[in-house]
Amino acid sequence: MHLLEELDVVEYDVPHSAAMNMAIDEALLQSAVRPTLRFFCWLRPALSFGYFGSFADVAHQGGDRDVVRRWTGGGIVLHGDDLTYSVVLPGRLTISSNAVYSHIHGAIRMALPRDMNIVLAAEAAPKLSEACFSNPVEADVMFEGRKIAGAAQRRTRTGLLHQGCIQHACLPADFPKRFPAALCGSFQRASLSRELVRDAQTIADRRYSTTEWLHQR
Repeated sequence: MHLLEELDVVEYDVPHSAAMNMAIDEALLQSAVRPTLRFFCWLRPALSFGYFGSFADVAHQGGDRDVVRRWTGGGIVLHGDDLTYSVVLPGRLTISSNAVYSHIHGAIRMALPRDMNIVLAAEAAPKLSEACFSNPVEADVMFEGRKIAGAAQRRTRTGLLHQGCIQHACLPADFPKRFPAALCGSFQRASLSRELVRDAQTIADRRYSTTEWLHQR
């Protein structure tokens, strides 16, 4: 059974900075009307860390990467060679956050080749570090005992934002088509409107690009 009855899919568009990618997701959430799946395109390699994370924990890991604090929770994630995506659900959909997490990761499992023997983690593992992929939680996507997909969420009055990442070198070429098909029986291609991109740029300038946001904890 599919999680959604309708879905807009925004495929890779022009590359964006880390701050702009975060801001686009926030702008999508603020204006959420239809469920939307967006695939990120990174302008440069990046490091993102969760809203509640400490900048001191990531300061020495950034190197030449763009470093950004996410609006969602979770641990430290390195971006550039991964597949990063977000799912935005409007507030009228009253699906629990845990159910959304499980359904989306189940869709990732379905979209990957069966012979990979992908499973979802049955329970959380002991926390080893601040790195997201060192710490599987319930329903994370596992391959040969290793976490290859995780996510973080934020819910507001306008809806739910789910930001996810898949770190596996052998994703099938048609994964960007198989994934939305596993989420929704009928989906349509979409693009970011000029108005939304303009709003996102304002959000990036006021929040995600600022030292105050980055260093707040």
